Amino acid sequence: MVSAAFGATAARETPRDGDPFAAGDYVVYPTHGVGRIDKIGTEEIGGHSLELIAISFEENKMTLRVPVAQAKATGLRKLATREAMAQVMTILAGRPRTSRMMWAKRAQEFQAKINSGDLKAVAEVCRDLQSAANGSAPSYSQRNLFELAIDRLAGEFAGVVGTDKADAIVKLTQKLTDGRTADTAKADKARAAEEEKSAEDAVSLAAADV
Repeated sequence: MVSAAFGATAARETPRDGDPFAAGDYVVYPTHGVGRIDKIGTEEIGGHSLELIAISFEENKMTLRVPVAQAKATGLRKLATREAMAQVMTILAGRPRTSRMMWAKRAQEFQAKINSGDLKAVAEVCRDLQSAANGSAPSYSQRNLFELAIDRLAGEFAGVVGTDKADAIVKLTQKLTDGRTADTAKADKARAAEEEKSAEDAVSLAAADV
């Protein structure tokens, strides 16, 4: 679990794409989420000297070594800015995108977005699968993809705003729920206006027949 201490430390950073990585940085690796750079140094592998970035992932107890020369190509990046996270919250509050695409194809699309490392793309998956937020998902695979996406998003949210992952999941899920409630209220208002207009039209027709 991402600790509050990690979040508070990471939140003080203002990442810029051009900055070199350094030991102690919290970073995002597309297929694993948030990790911490333990060290950057040269190691002998197969008789060759390689400069490697050693990244540890606390939750799954693993360490990944990425060649410095290939860091950008792998999608390794620093945590998002608070401004980017604000855009994510806007995405979560938006209307889910519907599709007539077969579920198997759509599931592949969602999985690709989750593993892209693109924060906004992951937020879109959460938004579009938001029915899973209250347990009403029609399938296990949909629920599983939602949980993977919200977990990945929460890890970075926790680091950016300075909280723990459990709290981040609550806040992100609430944002999805609030957005859905707002959409329902808007639909109810439109339906009421339509019914009122229909009633007025009926009265007008009745008066005309008199």
